[in-house]
Amino acid sequence: MDLEERAALPAALAQAAEAFERYLRTERGRSEHTIRAYRGDIDALLIHAVAEGNTTLTDLDLGSLRRWLGEQSAAGTARSTLARRTATARSFTAWALREEIIAVDPALRLKAPQREKTLPAVLQQQQISRLLESMAMDAQSHEPVALRDLAMVELLYATGIRVGELVGLDVDDVDRERRTVTVLGKGNKERTVPFGVPADTALGQWIQVGRKGLLRAHSGAALFLGLRGGRIDQRTVRTVVDRLFAALGDTSATGPHTLRHSAATHLLDGGADLRAVQEILGHSSLATTQLYTHVSVERLRDSYRTAHPRA
Repeated sequence: MDLEERAALPAALAQAAEAFERYLRTERGRSEHTIRAYRGDIDALLIHAVAEGNTTLTDLDLGSLRRWLGEQSAAGTARSTLARRTATARSFTAWALREEIIAVDPALRLKAPQREKTLPAVLQQQQISRLLESMAMDAQSHEPVALRDLAMVELLYATGIRVGELVGLDVDDVDRERRTVTVLGKGNKERTVPFGVPADTALGQWIQVGRKGLLRAHSGAALFLGLRGGRIDQRTVRTVVDRLFAALGDTSATGPHTLRHSAATHLLDGGADLRAVQEILGHSSLATTQLYTHVSVERLRDSYRTAHPRA
């Protein structure tokens, strides 16, 4: 929805949307990315409600919600997107009920379509080794960007942290003596994650040598810096990782999240406890972490089919 469409909403609906956005930001501590997604879904829902003649949230009923989702489904919207929008609508109406904006929650019986189960992209350990060995050779030049990129990728793979957590790190968040990094995850939950010797070596080179080459007066405490000296952004990290994956020549994987998936899968392949991996990744639910056990089983099946003479 653009600003003009948002401005055209009836006052009661616009005020409710604004109040819900404030609730997400101040009381739930949601990230700006999540807030934008929620607000976009709510705005789309309210535009649909107005088209059906509704001017207040009290007018919204289960049928209207189902028609809103049904139109999107007929237009080919992915089930994962429909599931997210269903969850957003339910959160919104539940909030409105608590705030006594509505007397009955119309989304109580609103069901989300079952999500398609897709396995995340995972690099093989040999691919990771090739990638990091190539980067280590480039870093021998002691060029700041080469040292930075190696440290970022080593840390992403060693810890399985999210790219948003990576770019938010400050220098003091890294404890090289204990080889741990303290990250602020989803819901502003803090956790401490260990990393190994290769990541420590790369971080040491970056902090002691490379970072000084990009450091500016406005850099502050940011651990990883961009070319202009500011805190590096997620888009730059994605560009770096995508370029490295493309150079491998034998994977279609993209994005830093592939390194997170790979770290989790390789930990489980190596015998790590599922709950320990859950803690490392910062998952609130063990069910989310269990997805990686399916990845490992699928990799085992692939190996079996390839190697066994009677597969």
